Amino acid sequence: MENKTMMTDFYELTMAQTYFDAGEQNKKVYFDVFFRNNPFNSGYTIMGGLDAIIDYINNFKISEEDIDYLRSLNTFSEKFLEYLKNLKFTGDIFAVKDGTPIFPNEPVITVRANVIEAQLIETALLACFNHGSLVTTASKRITNAAGSVPVMEFGARRARGIDSAIEASKYAYIGGCVGTSNVYAGKKYDIPVLGTMAHSLICDADSEYDAFLKYAKSNPENCVFLVDTYDTLRSGIPNAIKVAKDYLIPNGYKLKGIRIDSGDLAYLSKEARKMLDEAGFYDAAICLSNGLDEKTIKSLKHQGAIINSIGCGDNIAASKERVGGVYKLVAIEKENGLIPKIKVSNDEVKTINPGYKKVYRFYDKTTGYALGDVIALSDEIIPKDKYTLISPTEDWKTTTLSNYELKELQVPIFKDGKQVYSLPTVKMSKEYCALEFKTLYPEVTRLENPHEYYVDLTKKLLNLKKQLILDSVKQVKNKQYRKVK
Repeated sequence: MENKTMMTDFYELTMAQTYFDAGEQNKKVYFDVFFRNNPFNSGYTIMGGLDAIIDYINNFKISEEDIDYLRSLNTFSEKFLEYLKNLKFTGDIFAVKDGTPIFPNEPVITVRANVIEAQLIETALLACFNHGSLVTTASKRITNAAGSVPVMEFGARRARGIDSAIEASKYAYIGGCVGTSNVYAGKKYDIPVLGTMAHSLICDADSEYDAFLKYAKSNPENCVFLVDTYDTLRSGIPNAIKVAKDYLIPNGYKLKGIRIDSGDLAYLSKEARKMLDEAGFYDAAICLSNGLDEKTIKSLKHQGAIINSIGCGDNIAASKERVGGVYKLVAIEKENGLIPKIKVSNDEVKTINPGYKKVYRFYDKTTGYALGDVIALSDEIIPKDKYTLISPTEDWKTTTLSNYELKELQVPIFKDGKQVYSLPTVKMSKEYCALEFKTLYPEVTRLENPHEYYVDLTKKLLNLKKQLILDSVKQVKNKQYRKVK
């Protein structure tokens, strides 16, 4: 695989040299990857990008060519460049599996490594997590809105570059799509490839009928005609029916379906169904496309649109939303133990949860639904019979749980730089995603005003956070006092 170690921000390298010059290159630190808000005003996010992170770490190496380039920048010392020549990732990574529902402010990836290694991998980890989670979440929202109607991912031409398109097809499949139009992704990840035709084939022919007939002769077993090039009801569907009767049926084939890509999709789909049924094509499917998202799909279903399948591109592969994952230092290893670290901000949402932590999910033993998550310090033990969740912002709000199963969400991915996690196939991740999604209450997954899923802190972690915030405030006030005096 390609070595992409240099896909890092410049300041990661200047900071790395700073640590090196201070003789701190062996200092062990802990970083958390987390995000602050669900995209799409959703009640959940779906984890994605772990497989890409694994690939990046396994190929982490700074080559001679990289060193020559860094030397040309006239920024780095020869001693530091010599150090980089032998650098490889030797740390530990823990992460939530791809396809798992995740929520704001809980650590989804934790890195324990020496400070230089930990800094240099930040950019790539965030790029992989943010893109993978955004596409998987977008796909899950759309496929959830579609319900039993299969959704095909058609977003390759809308994605932000070739690599982005290939990865988007994979994460869309994990998120619930039944297949992709992207042949490369189909080949690489064993994803079903699907598609119909474009308007250009029809415009190129002498007539719409001729275009459909030519396509039918070439693809007799997979005839889905795009019927909205000129006029869906007066031209497209009648020509599709005529070609089916003139060529497909006499030769032992059938009309598989039609696709409508413009116009009033609810009205056109209902009229199309009437026309197809009247012609005897009761099993001909109707595919709808044209910039569909979860809200449009919900509206179409509410209007009684006839939908047998959906083609969706832009709003999966090129969503305008973002996950906004961040990478923050949370602890430093010292001889006498871990020193928790906190970033304090006037903006409350940007004040992080300190320390090396673990995340646990409570599942109701009776229903299987997820009841909530708790973030705990790594040395805490969560009881398996009864537990009280405490709101991280309003600690007078509590919820006591019982009759639950407990699961730690993060699993070991790398230990001492070696991969210890067996990466599932894309199909396995898709199946896992579907199962985990079913554990969310419908109130959490609804499109409008979703219920806020409980993500709380243990009392010990909450008290630590409060104390570190107070210590930080006192430190600032003392500095200000000394300055005034």
